[in-house]
Amino acid sequence: MSETAPAPAKSKKLIIILAAVVLLLVVGGGAAWAVLSKRGGGEDEEGAERPARAAQASAPKTPPTYLPMDNMVVNLADPGGDRFAQIGITLELADAKTAEQVKSYMPSIRSGILLLVSQRTTDDLLTREGKEKLAVDVRREVSRPLGYTVAKPRKARASRDEEDEDEDEPPRRRADDNPVRQVLFSSFIIQ
Repeated sequence: MSETAPAPAKSKKLIIILAAVVLLLVVGGGAAWAVLSKRGGGEDEEGAERPARAAQASAPKTPPTYLPMDNMVVNLADPGGDRFAQIGITLELADAKTAEQVKSYMPSIRSGILLLVSQRTTDDLLTREGKEKLAVDVRREVSRPLGYTVAKPRKARASRDEEDEDEDEPPRRRADDNPVRQVLFSSFIIQ
């Protein structure tokens, strides 16, 4: 009889452990259901924001396509002509279709970019503002063969603030549907 006594004790422990696991699963599932049903159904305090969320969910955001260009070495417009820049550019594009279009115009685009950079001086390109202006100009050059235009940058911030003091309303921004989203510098060396 002593041999059969340990078996029921082990089975009781096993039943208790299984019951505890099942109870945890039921309680956890109930809690998860309560949280998800509150977030997804019925009117709550955030009811006004729900249409915006639905619009975001219905239009999935696609990641951009990056198109690296070969590095370019350009003589700068400094007096004496002994300074040059080595620039690596990566284009951020809306999709792969745009990347294929840009590739088909790449010789013309590279030539335009080389002409743009060769008109700059070392002083122009050493400042952040100079690099940002160059990026806008390169974006314009890449967009031109695709049939898009890029607005020229406004005057310096300080002069805009002085002009805007007389205006009652803030300047309006227009939606930019240009598939050339950004010009990124992967390297920028001036010697």
